[in-house]
Amino acid sequence: MTKQREKSRQTRRELMDAAMALFADKGFGETSVAEITARAGYAKGSFYRHFDGKDRLFLDILERKLAEYRAQRDRSIEEAADLEEALRVIWDFLATMVADRNWAKVFLEFTVHAARDEGLREELGATRYRLSEDLFARLIRPFVPEGYPARKLGALNTALFEGFMVHNALESGVLDLADVREAAVALSRTLGAAGHEEET
Repeated sequence: MTKQREKSRQTRRELMDAAMALFADKGFGETSVAEITARAGYAKGSFYRHFDGKDRLFLDILERKLAEYRAQRDRSIEEAADLEEALRVIWDFLATMVADRNWAKVFLEFTVHAARDEGLREELGATRYRLSEDLFARLIRPFVPEGYPARKLGALNTALFEGFMVHNALESGVLDLADVREAAVALSRTLGAAGHEEET
């Protein structure tokens, strides 16, 4: 790798790290590009050489964070013996995101922000940025019989998780992630059994 390319990668990393620290402190909406570049020690021009805006920067941070989480999840899910174990692996993976409370809040804020922009909403819906119903279905398919509604299970688990993220951000303290995980596993078993009966 050339020195120039390594320098470019370092600049990009430092801008992303500065942005994430500011997003955690102030929120996505309240953080400006000028603040990000000042914190990282770069001029605004450096920012725009690497990102075409704050939205793109956030999506790149999200992709980097999820790649780290998914590497561990994919190793663990290969060792699962059945659907219940596979679901627990996935929920353990989700728990790592919830444990980072600042990140969870920033992710929710960005999700609401993206909902108002059709192009951004579609991009955020891509599987590399979230645990979509299609990705979830792909993860559990090796553990379920033919006819099991894997995509519907993916949508159900995704909705439960994203609903819990909102609940958790409001800090009501009524539910914890273990409660939601156990409900998701039970609902998944019920839904799968009903879907399998319809097929037979």
